Amino acid sequence: MKIQKHRCQWAEGDPLLIDYHDNEWGKPVFCDVTLFEFLVLEGAQAGLNWLTILKKREGYREAFEGFDPEKVARFGEEKIVDLCKNPSIIRNRLKIASAVNNARCFLDVEKEYGSFASFLWDFVHGSPVVNRWERMEMVPAQSPLSEKVSRALKKRGFTFVGPVICYSYLQAVGIIDDHVKDCFCAVS
Repeated sequence: MKIQKHRCQWAEGDPLLIDYHDNEWGKPVFCDVTLFEFLVLEGAQAGLNWLTILKKREGYREAFEGFDPEKVARFGEEKIVDLCKNPSIIRNRLKIASAVNNARCFLDVEKEYGSFASFLWDFVHGSPVVNRWERMEMVPAQSPLSEKVSRALKKRGFTFVGPVICYSYLQAVGIIDDHVKDCFCAVS
């Protein structure tokens, strides 16, 4: 008899969502390349659903040079125009230009803090915020922490980093762990 795992409700129904939920969402990330990847993907998600982004993730990896912020920071206007024609990513000029801008800002933060991870994890003193909600409907769209991170990023010139995007970003990289109580990924 197969035992059914209980997951956060949003992850049900699609293999990409299930894999992402089970293996990535809410797990702490300290690798700057992965942190940059999620920054690009969360900005691309604005106004869309996460499944759309997951379906295009490989296209993003190719188009954005494996999410190497140094390479992306060198993208010029011609490259942005080319990316706007690329069907394997979200072809929104503002989001693409934001990713390039954010790569430059990301490198500035790395230079200042030694790593982007050091900058980001400093907001929580190196320890994730672990919430155990009864139901997904209880999970907020933003929080005082996401507002604080948003302000700090905007101050450094980042775009597409409002408090709602930042909340999703912080969940994606494990700074906020919002698995519901009955989810098998929830740490006691």
